[in-house]
Amino acid sequence: MVKTTISTTPRLKALYKEKIVGELQAELKLANIHQVPKLEKIVVSVGIGKNKDDKRYYEAVRNTITKITGQHPVDRLAKKSIATFKIRAGLNRVGISVTLRGSRMYEFLDRFVNVSLPRVRDFHGVNPKAFDKSGNFNVGIVEQSIFPELTFEETQILHGLQVTFVISGGQSAYSRALLEKFGVPFEKQGGKR
Repeated sequence: MVKTTISTTPRLKALYKEKIVGELQAELKLANIHQVPKLEKIVVSVGIGKNKDDKRYYEAVRNTITKITGQHPVDRLAKKSIATFKIRAGLNRVGISVTLRGSRMYEFLDRFVNVSLPRVRDFHGVNPKAFDKSGNFNVGIVEQSIFPELTFEETQILHGLQVTFVISGGQSAYSRALLEKFGVPFEKQGGKR
């Protein structure tokens, strides 16, 4: 009887280790392999905002985040008290977020790039100007219905979400090169991919 071993390493993680690191080191002319940009974590977050008192909305957001990431989310509490908005520091929920690392991070990235983003209506690619000074990349999703993990009933209460890719390396050019290797479709100049 022949034993077969099934690899539990996510596809993109194996691709990064075997192929992408070497290619990026050569393309970016980096002297040391440790200078190659690396995806450290992905943060998926939703701001509750004006719906902070709506229990049904909160449960819908919490369910969405749990289903698409496979991890329980953390409530984000207000840091400041703002009387006008009836927000008290440390008491009111202002958002929900999940931080993905390791295998779950690579699995989420694979599903997000290859399954969810192509389902966005009139999609021409992600905004290439969405990098911050540290080289991290942010993608805003207008409605959660692009994720196939959610049923029709779970998308009745619409809300958006923010996906942040935290990348080591500190330069947006390096970060973009890494994301392109992972298959993230960037919008070309002129609005088309």
